[in-house]
Parts: sequence; structure tokens; C-alpha cells
Amino acid sequence: MPSKKALIRRPGPRIAEGLVSAGPRPHIDPALATRQWEAYVETLAAHGWQTFEVEPADDCPDAVFVEDAVTVFRNVALIARPGAASRRGETPGVEEAVARLGASVNWVWEPGTLDGGDVLKVGRTVYVGRGGRTNADGVRQLRAAFGPLGARVVAVPVTKALHLKSTVTALPDGTVIGYEPLVDHPSLFPRFLPVPEESGAHVVLLGGGKLLMAASAPKSADLLADVGFDPVLVDIGEFEKLDGCVTCLSVRLRDLYA
Repeated sequence: MPSKKALIRRPGPRIAEGLVSAGPRPHIDPALATRQWEAYVETLAAHGWQTFEVEPADDCPDAVFVEDAVTVFRNVALIARPGAASRRGETPGVEEAVARLGASVNWVWEPGTLDGGDVLKVGRTVYVGRGGRTNADGVRQLRAAFGPLGARVVAVPVTKALHLKSTVTALPDGTVIGYEPLVDHPSLFPRFLPVPEESGAHVVLLGGGKLLMAASAPKSADLLADVGFDPVLVDIGEFEKLDGCVTCLSVRLRDLYA
């Protein structure tokens, strides 16, 4: 079986200064955020995931959202060039970590921008959100990096949310789930299942039919349980205030070891 390894990065001291996409700045409790992060990491470990902690980037308030710094297909790690300039200092530590784990490293170069949270892999299909954080040149560079490895890269408009994976993720059988009011074109996905809560659109595949989900989506968890999956709920409320979700707090590295 493929190894289950994941990159994580501890919340930094400036997490309360993290970017928010809309509305007034929320109150963030850094100590509570750290406790929630530790519980998230413990949940990964309890389900057989070996975690690797990326070096801190304490000057970058959003560095805990480590998924945005890289995307991986097969043995190639494509280091992102975040669409928010304030986040570009997050990538060197992630680059070092994936190289240490044996990845072949590539990079997104100017004028391209790409956030890992805009990349959804469903088998060999790689959906890329084209929106506020990932531009057309970033999509082109991702296609150039992953296309020769057998990826089918599909650009998806994202106009109603921060990232593609703010709106959709995928179940083990390839069905894409999403909170329909935020999904620009559900028909782009061959199989689409709407969920009743915004945070219910985010799942991490733990293995064995288990789905890591936010505790803020109980109705969506019930729906997925009804169709045969086993939701595992974690409280990530402090990160949700910063537009975070369960997927962006880790980088799952099945591809490197498949």
C-alpha cells in the first residue's frame, strides 16, 4: 500500500494577522488555534498518517495553511507562487521538506501565480481553480509540469470563493462534493454531490472510507455517512475564521510513494 505521509506546519505567533477574504477581521485566539491544530495532527496520526513538520515561517501569518505552498503529482512537487504576495515567504521551508522526502522539485515562476488550495486531484485528472489566487500562467505552468506525467489538467473558474478547494473536494470513488451556492459550474465534474453546509465541502481522505471533516458540518457528515463513509470530525473553528479548512492544514503525500 502507498505510504501515508503528510506535511504540517505549526501555527505561528502572528496567526491572528492572517488574511481574510471578506468582512471585518475576526478575533483569533492563538492558543486555541494551536490546540485545535494539535488535535488535527493527532487525528491524522491516529489514522496511520506519519506527519513531517515543516520549519516555521513565523513572519508569515498564514503559514499554517501549508497546502497552499505546494502541489504534488506522482514524484513531482510543484512549489507554488502564491497569489498573495505576503505569502511567498512560506515556500522555501516547504521546498526543503518535500526535497528531503525525495520529490523532484519544480517551481511556478513569475508572472504565474498558483496556490495549492486551487488544485484538486481526482485520479489522473487535476482540476485547477482559475480565480483570485491562481492566474492563467500558473495554470499553464502546472499543465507543463504535470502533463508529461500523465495528468489531465482541467481549468475551473473560481469567482465565488477564495480557492477551488474552498468549494469542492472529492470522495474516494471520485465523486466531487461541494456547497453548490459557491460552485461556479458543478456540471464540469462528471459526478457531483451537493452538501448542505459550506464547510461540508471539505474532506481529507484518511483511508478505509474514513473522511476527516470539520465539526461545523454535522449535516454534511450525516449525508456522507448515509452513503457509506465514516466521517471523523475535528474542531478547526479558529482556522475557519481565516478561510481555512481541513484540507489546507496538511499536504498529503501519497503520490510520492505510490
